[in-house]
Amino acid sequence: MAYLELKDIRKSYFLGKEEFPVLKGINLQFELGEFVSILGESGGGKSTLMNIIGGLDRKFDGEVIINGNKLDHSQEQRMDRYRRDEIGYIYQSYNLINHLTVTENVRLSLDMTTLSAKEATDRTMDLLKRVGLSEHAKKYPSQLSGGQKQRVAIARALASDPKIIIADEPTGALDAENTEDVLKILDEIAAEGRLVIAVTHSQHVADSGTRIVHLAEGQIDGDERLRPAYPVDKNKGRLTSKPLSFETSLSTAYKHFKFHFARNLLIVAGTAIGLFAVILFSGLGNGVQGYVNKQVNDMVNPRSVIVTQYVKGSDASGGSDSGASQQSMMAELSKGAATFKQSDVQKIKDLNDVTAVQKIYTAANVTITAGKKSTVAQTLTNWNNSSTNSSIKYGHKPGAGEVVLDQNTVAKKLQKGSGKSLIGKTVTLSYTAQNSQGQPVTVKFTAKVAGISSSSVGATYVNTKTLTKAMKDQSVKPNASSLAVTANTMENSKSVAKQINKIKTNHKRVFTANAVSSMISRIKTYISLITNILAGVAGISLLVSALMIIVTMYMSVADRTKEIGILRALGESKKDIRRMFIAESLIIGIFSAIVATVIAFVAQAGFNAALSKIATYAFIQITFGNVVTVFVIALIISLLAAWLPARHAAALNPIDALAVD
Repeated sequence: MAYLELKDIRKSYFLGKEEFPVLKGINLQFELGEFVSILGESGGGKSTLMNIIGGLDRKFDGEVIINGNKLDHSQEQRMDRYRRDEIGYIYQSYNLINHLTVTENVRLSLDMTTLSAKEATDRTMDLLKRVGLSEHAKKYPSQLSGGQKQRVAIARALASDPKIIIADEPTGALDAENTEDVLKILDEIAAEGRLVIAVTHSQHVADSGTRIVHLAEGQIDGDERLRPAYPVDKNKGRLTSKPLSFETSLSTAYKHFKFHFARNLLIVAGTAIGLFAVILFSGLGNGVQGYVNKQVNDMVNPRSVIVTQYVKGSDASGGSDSGASQQSMMAELSKGAATFKQSDVQKIKDLNDVTAVQKIYTAANVTITAGKKSTVAQTLTNWNNSSTNSSIKYGHKPGAGEVVLDQNTVAKKLQKGSGKSLIGKTVTLSYTAQNSQGQPVTVKFTAKVAGISSSSVGATYVNTKTLTKAMKDQSVKPNASSLAVTANTMENSKSVAKQINKIKTNHKRVFTANAVSSMISRIKTYISLITNILAGVAGISLLVSALMIIVTMYMSVADRTKEIGILRALGESKKDIRRMFIAESLIIGIFSAIVATVIAFVAQAGFNAALSKIATYAFIQITFGNVVTVFVIALIISLLAAWLPARHAAALNPIDALAVD
């Protein structure tokens, strides 16, 4: 029984409505062990017939039967497997892939078999040795002669152990010596029990085989057997094929990326600029937000809620996101007009999520004297739950008989420099207040400087007992002008403020509560908004980068059109072609993200070093999350940019692709 049978094969091309028949009812049978030459003039339909046998041309009438099984050319995946299993191609123009070495060209089809990596390498070297090219294994096609290229093509055709070898004008571009070498190899292949079909218009080539089929004007007009077919070992084992893996597609894409490294490097650089902007602006947002948080935390405990007596018309939305500034809070506290009863304190203590309530005593326009120098502190208050140790730049919080001076408004005016030298020295504090009879009196006391604070509040702090004792010594009743309420968490401080603002006496509002976290939230919102605007600007760069990748991928498809045809002829599917181009785009995206990340960290170090002279804080803080985000963005852009070019590449007709010069 014939291994390959063609039944009534008909093929026509159309120009508009006009039909041009190319094959007119071809009926042929081929056996394994034959070296059959299809002889005829150009335009006689030889190549069209070979494309049908090879499974590349699927639009024809008739039947192709392999080993008793009819091929269904409408099933694309089945035809891909048919080419992997049964067909090996040898072309007149060699059709080697220029960016792959000799070894890599031969191994292409072996990547679609179940052989291990070592077994595939060994088989590749055995085939190169057979065709006399072992010493040229690491060369590229451009470094070989025509005869050497054709021998590489023969080795590639044999690699996957196909039963049918299709040689399209295999000696057309060779000199006499190389022609004889190639014909000898083809005859040896037939002697191994394979079917060799050579398309030729050379009588000499035709006479070298076991059989000549003459094709003229789309019809068989001669079928001559020159000698018997070679015997076939039916027990000989065969390699098992499999679909191409994604790892192999990625490897092929990387090799092409390296081959055109200079061009791809420019694309990587352009894409990296946009990604660099994204990661740098994100790091800047992190740094600025961290700096603001630090400054706020230096001013006041973020879990605290400042409570004053409600005054109609005041902004009492502290439980929302409005958040009064800390300076306005302190100004309000310094008025000292309203007082709090113990019952007020108890009401607030009983609220949910409240852990502590402390009275705040304030005095305004306090004269502080150190030696012969004096200055006026805008606000004097007791150290309370809203105060933080982080606001103290030098020293420690005030104990009994101690004071913490504000660096900018007090200490620097009493002592040149940072004011640190004032620590341990005794200063005199005095201010005017009313005693219990309503008469003005001077509250005056001394205190040892315990520390120097640095914050935008501008307050001077003393111990609570120290301040209340000084008031009592002058018959001034200590009246709390506000309360420092501490919530169990910063997140709950807003709800605590809302609860306090809802407290009523005789249906009238009593308190105004401002959560410090509200101020922090608003600042974070502003910073996020600015960061997003900057990221939007960077997004324009990313759009340009995406367009660059799209153009590059379309250029790559145009450059590799013939390669696409070669790979499809070897048995790769449309899916494999798509993955190859998507993989190349992903490689560009990954390298771009790496370059952007490295540059961003270098820029971070440089900017932070330069800004350290202004503030001892890292204003650019690139996090691991920022890096991950940039890589995700790069991959998404690469995928989107590659999708259309990859689909275009996969949709190319392999016959048309192979015909491209």
